[in-house]
Amino acid sequence: MAVEYARDGLLGVLTPQANTTVEPELAILLPPRMAMVNARLTSAKPTIAGRLVDYVDGLDAAVTQFANAPLGAIAFACTGASYLVGAAAEDAAVTRIEARSGVPFITAARAVCDAFHALDARRIGLVSPYPADLTEASAAYWTSRGFTVGRIVAAAAPDADFHPIYAMSAGSAAEALSGMAGAGVDAIILLGTGMPTLRPILDHPAVEGAPVISCMTALGWRSVTALRGAEPDGATLRRWIDGEGWRERYAHRMAG
Repeated sequence: MAVEYARDGLLGVLTPQANTTVEPELAILLPPRMAMVNARLTSAKPTIAGRLVDYVDGLDAAVTQFANAPLGAIAFACTGASYLVGAAAEDAAVTRIEARSGVPFITAARAVCDAFHALDARRIGLVSPYPADLTEASAAYWTSRGFTVGRIVAAAAPDADFHPIYAMSAGSAAEALSGMAGAGVDAIILLGTGMPTLRPILDHPAVEGAPVISCMTALGWRSVTALRGAEPDGATLRRWIDGEGWRERYAHRMAG
């Protein structure tokens, strides 16, 4: 079934309830003739950790928000939930949702793993906007996936009424990247789907030869390859990191 604004694929996106970054960045990253429909992950739990776990527990219900939209893939735009429930539970959720929906189900965390594999990266650097406990859970997750965490640099989060990570600027991520000098890592990940990362990656696609990705650029890249029915590969990813296909859309969006 052809969709007027999604002739090359329609992506269903599951976004944390207060996240203000996922839709704008995906709107820039998705190429022409691809489009997205968004559904919000919601939870009434009072803590960040409680809400993140709730998002995984409620995945089956969240996916029903897309009803019978002709999706080519579904993206789970939340990495923190994967850290807390762990790789095994994440993999089980992917298997379950794919069986139910009949389309690829791409989590942001697994997209990052695919990116590391495509880059032949084993020793990684983390730029984290998270509080210490979630940063530790993140490091444990990447270790469980077979990677070695070589260095962690904290990106300072501002005070904010709704969520400090979502209130961060691209400058915070760019400044934190300088802390990766001398880390001797194979690749660097800017963590969190809520931290704006497109400008820092365009300005610093690599640090001392280590490619810089983010959870959102990895999710966007992996979603596009899934919609195209292609296999992820390092050459495509490196061009993506350099802004091929989306640099101009970013400039247009930020002009004025």
